[in-house]
Amino acid sequence: MRIQRKNLGIPYVLFLLLFVVAPLAVLFYYAFTNGSGQFTLMNFVGFFSNPNTLGTLVYSFAIAAVTTFVCVLLAYPIAYILATSRIRAKSAVVMIFVLPMWINFSLRITALKEVLTFLEGNLAMHPFLNAVIGMTYDFLPFMILPIYTTISRLDASLLEAAADLGASPREAFLKVTLPLSMPGILSGVSMVFLPAMTNYVVLDMLYNSTYIMGSLIGSYFSAYNWHGGSMIALILLAIICLFTFLQGNTEESGANRGGALL
Repeated sequence: MRIQRKNLGIPYVLFLLLFVVAPLAVLFYYAFTNGSGQFTLMNFVGFFSNPNTLGTLVYSFAIAAVTTFVCVLLAYPIAYILATSRIRAKSAVVMIFVLPMWINFSLRITALKEVLTFLEGNLAMHPFLNAVIGMTYDFLPFMILPIYTTISRLDASLLEAAADLGASPREAFLKVTLPLSMPGILSGVSMVFLPAMTNYVVLDMLYNSTYIMGSLIGSYFSAYNWHGGSMIALILLAIICLFTFLQGNTEESGANRGGALL
């Protein structure tokens, strides 16, 4: 039996080696080497010393931050109402918000472009606004679902205990529901913020001239500068790891807070 279990793990190990470890190894190799294959840190130094790349990074952060903020503002009330309501067809209502994810990406963005063209006329006049609208439209379901899942799993007895102790509904929300729903919020943030920094396809389809990190990486590889593009990809990977670390800490503190409340 022990041998059979080891054999069952072989396909997963091969998959990880071929599609995770090997690509990362190639990425690290090009990021820390030059055209002659010699080890160098110039790619890293060049990224942070180039005003164009730093400007693109800051601009991408701005678009991602605003998009994430708007998604939280829109998603939290929706998720909270769905999770706490007594609607019988609650799953069907949730499906309505998930349904756009099943439609072809190109069709959705093309439809949005037509709407924005009708409302604004020339899309090029509002590049930052169009970028935020396009990203929000694309990633909003990814913010709603984790928040909805987290709130729907909260123990109702915590709110009852808060009410018994004299807390108003507002105080119960601020001191119980909101803190315990932070893992869902952070999970949604990680699913929206990082893709919003790199998903330049949305901007290209909206005829947007906005240049973000995804566009920058694409331009490096298009110019056959794999070394610079790989370093930028590694920097974004480090940001992803940081978000994952913060998310894990928040979920752990949220669980400890919930246990303390119980």
